Amino acid sequence: MPMPLLMPLPPHNRRVSRAALGAAAAAVAAGLIALAAAPAAFAASADDPAPELVVGGVEPVDGLKPGSTFDVPVTVANKSSVPAEKVWVSYSVTRGLDFAEVPSNCQVQHVRPYDEMPERWTAACAFDQVAEPGAVYTTETPLRVKALDRALNDQLRVRVWDGDPWVDDNGTPPVAGTAPAVKLVEAPAGDVGTARVVDVPVTTVNTADYQVTGAALKGSVGETVPMTVEFTNAGPAWVMTEYWDRSVSVVITPPAGTSVVKTAAFCRAQDGAYHCGMRQPATNEGGRETYTFKLKIDKRVADAKGSVALSTEARPFDPDKANDKADITLDVTGGGPTGSTNGSGGSAGSNGSAGGSSSTGGDGTTTNGDTLADTGSSTMPITSAAAAVAVVTGAGTLAVVRRRRAQSPG
Repeated sequence: MPMPLLMPLPPHNRRVSRAALGAAAAAVAAGLIALAAAPAAFAASADDPAPELVVGGVEPVDGLKPGSTFDVPVTVANKSSVPAEKVWVSYSVTRGLDFAEVPSNCQVQHVRPYDEMPERWTAACAFDQVAEPGAVYTTETPLRVKALDRALNDQLRVRVWDGDPWVDDNGTPPVAGTAPAVKLVEAPAGDVGTARVVDVPVTTVNTADYQVTGAALKGSVGETVPMTVEFTNAGPAWVMTEYWDRSVSVVITPPAGTSVVKTAAFCRAQDGAYHCGMRQPATNEGGRETYTFKLKIDKRVADAKGSVALSTEARPFDPDKANDKADITLDVTGGGPTGSTNGSGGSAGSNGSAGGSSSTGGDGTTTNGDTLADTGSSTMPITSAAAAVAVVTGAGTLAVVRRRRAQSPG
């Protein structure tokens, strides 16, 4: 099991506690009063130089094997004209990676996924040493990272601070590491970097088996029946996705002779079928997303059969294509032909366009339309086709842009 670890966030963390927000507001108010009372003193303080720490030496890692390890050498430089009284270096890894060991001068935290942020483990290491102006340092022992059995495409973030890093309120309480403490030592000038945060990819040679499961439906003409199909990542690897990622969607075509009266969450009608996205946990190893529709059987159609299939984007990590498609069968009992169908086997057209009116049922599905259902979950990102629907309105687009800006390393 991965060790629980710490994710420091920049001061504009949107999930800080209400108490912290209240304290910050009071401090701002006090500062404004002081500014009005003594502008000359404030101006003098603003001219004082501050430490400017940057990090470098962090390179992408490629071609790992599950179970293997790699070291993370870093350099820290003080590019300012004043010393930094203390230095923090934080290491953050996504869920396919773990730290082989954590020094005792590091605080560790596990941060659950929220918004567009994937699950992470972070170690924030404190160095109670002065970083002199113009000097370059490195850790006396590099932090070692391990690729887990679920590793595939992961991310490593390294950041340097001259003050205590913020603790993410969405994570577990920070815990000190147990390995011997490490120090900063002077290093020759080299890749001193130009920024205080660096993100690099870490890739592992691994596979993930995306697969779908169909359904066998049975009912009489005029009856409304549930249809439940499923997407699964059978692993062994997890797949990290971003909210704009188009690596997979699930395409569901109902059997001929039926009409959709209730649409599954994350699904929208398109070209006679339903294109469905999913939340990030579905692409974790062993993860799944279930799509439940309600179909009305309008008439008997001989050998009526629908399908559920993965979209056709390239997925080099998933070589097994045999389970990328499954049948949806329909056994109509009793009665003769009634009602109507769109003739192609699907009934998406009878349910309105993607912009049609809809209402949301208690199970997160939509009725009388096929717009994206409101599931009430804001803590998990929706990937693939559902993401496109989620930002179809101007308000949705603005919300996504604001949210990502708020999380930028800045």
